[in-house]
Amino acid sequence: MAQDNRTPGETRRVQVREVGPRDGFQNEPETIATADKIRLIDALGRAGLTRIEVASFVRPDVIPQLSDGIEVLKGIDLPEDVERMVLVPNSKGLDNALKVRDLFEDIALFVSASQTHNKRNINRTVEETMADVKVMGKRIATEGLKFCAVIATSFGCPFEGKVPMERVLDLAAEFAEAGATEIGFGDTTGMANPAYVREFFTAALERLPQVELTAHFHNTRGQGLANAYAALEAGCTSFEASFGELGGCPVPVGSTGNIATEDLVGMFHEMGVDTGLDLEKLVEAARAAQSVLGRKLTSHSLIAGPVQWAPAAS
Repeated sequence: MAQDNRTPGETRRVQVREVGPRDGFQNEPETIATADKIRLIDALGRAGLTRIEVASFVRPDVIPQLSDGIEVLKGIDLPEDVERMVLVPNSKGLDNALKVRDLFEDIALFVSASQTHNKRNINRTVEETMADVKVMGKRIATEGLKFCAVIATSFGCPFEGKVPMERVLDLAAEFAEAGATEIGFGDTTGMANPAYVREFFTAALERLPQVELTAHFHNTRGQGLANAYAALEAGCTSFEASFGELGGCPVPVGSTGNIATEDLVGMFHEMGVDTGLDLEKLVEAARAAQSVLGRKLTSHSLIAGPVQWAPAAS
């Protein structure tokens, strides 16, 4: 277990990034109206989130659900302290993103730790992707934007099985060398377990002490919150989640959503961990998403409600 460096009585604090507007919306079978997206993102901002993944600069014919990304970025009305993140798949996507660089602060570049998933997801080898990352990293630095990295299938690949930890950490080190100041490890299809997550983040934090490391878990097999707890106990203080438990992965079929932001935050608050977020407003935002989509979402906090005696965020 990672060493706890807090002083006695000091409250644990974590950062939570909301990824539903990108990771969640892109996996919906229908396209959500731009005005509804803007309304939902603004609601998330009112819940106190200071990190929101808003859009993706991918080809609109590949992910039509996100084809209105620029309109969404222009239309949202978020507090000044909110970091708006966009996902970029390659140099062409970066070209398009930089045309509107004043609309966001963070750029996320991504790769899959497994060759098969990377090929099926973006039709490139891992080596081709990382070569492009090195070029894009320099451009991001020149623009004065925050460079965040995402490594998908960090805890297992549905096509190749278990992914060696060293392969994932080597990719993380490559991202850090290319200028990434934050690296997210994605359990893309929900293959992680708490014991391995604890071991993984203990090793990752030891190897990359100068980089912010972020945990991104899916609830495909029901272990999402347990994995988040294991990451927290290993020393991780940065997490991603999706309101309403929206999301999944386009490949393969059957990969269900991320852990729900309101479930993650509710668990942290019950444990006395400070998130700075308003849980009731998060639930309201998830309820609004449920209304827009016209179907019941799977968030436990939506179904049962938050624990009423859980302490509020400080």
